[in-house]
Amino acid sequence: MRRNRGAAVVALAAATALLAGCSSHSGKSDPLSGGKASGGEVVVGSNNFPESTLLADIYGEALKAKGIKVTYKPNIGSRETTYGLLKNGSLSVLPEYNGALLAYLDPKATPKSAEETTAAIKAKLDAKLTLLAPSAAEDKDSLAVNAATARKYHLTDKSTIADLKGVAKDLVIGGSPEFQTRQQGLVGLKSVYGLDFKSFKALDAGSTLTQTALKKDDVQVADIFSTDPTIAKEKFVALKDPENLFGFQNVQPLVVKSAVSQKGVDALNAVSAKLDTATLLDLDAQVQNQRKDPLDVAKTWLKSAGLD
Repeated sequence: MRRNRGAAVVALAAATALLAGCSSHSGKSDPLSGGKASGGEVVVGSNNFPESTLLADIYGEALKAKGIKVTYKPNIGSRETTYGLLKNGSLSVLPEYNGALLAYLDPKATPKSAEETTAAIKAKLDAKLTLLAPSAAEDKDSLAVNAATARKYHLTDKSTIADLKGVAKDLVIGGSPEFQTRQQGLVGLKSVYGLDFKSFKALDAGSTLTQTALKKDDVQVADIFSTDPTIAKEKFVALKDPENLFGFQNVQPLVVKSAVSQKGVDALNAVSAKLDTATLLDLDAQVQNQRKDPLDVAKTWLKSAGLD
């Protein structure tokens, strides 16, 4: 865990909650309070973007359906914060993306499959933690340009990140603050694709601030998640990643071994068995476009999947 960012993280979490819409579940507490779960209680956390909150609600309600006591700590911040909270026991369960987690644990790793990704993570993971079964649902970081930039530079859904090489110097790129220093960010875009952008604008993790900045042309390029319904709605163009910089990104529960019973493990693995990319995209659209409460969306889907 990097140094505690204190008030800045709390402010960011609050802003994200207001912009993205927090779940209405009870039991929410200060995500950075550091308090550990009481006996038999599972603390489900999420990172600071809408899909992570939705997935946390799905995990938490699936656990509740099995009679497990659950407390939520939503919209905490980035992986640099939440991984440390798992290690110190403040969190028990977190929705993760296997490729992004591996890039955090081992920036030099170059797995060729989702299976290799999981194996590489387990070799680097803190001994107190474990990954449960991956889902078929995949949500990658993607480099997207707005409609005006796509028209200007003749970019289409068949264009690749490499097609920005000659024009990146004229473009402002936006993303989360961490995107500036991650391999799966500006560092990799330079080393893998040779891209040097005009400037970087720190926004949020692919959520409302990033979407709005790209739409308004405050930035011309942005880190947008591939399942984000805003891509189609605003006619953004997500560029292909032929060098696989953003890796494999299957949704996968990361848990503290001692905090989750076998009954809980089975419940979370059952969620992964049912969750695919098309389903995740539909659930995201309900939350982000239709402004439905993530908790309500989670409960409805669990019921439809026979997991309630």
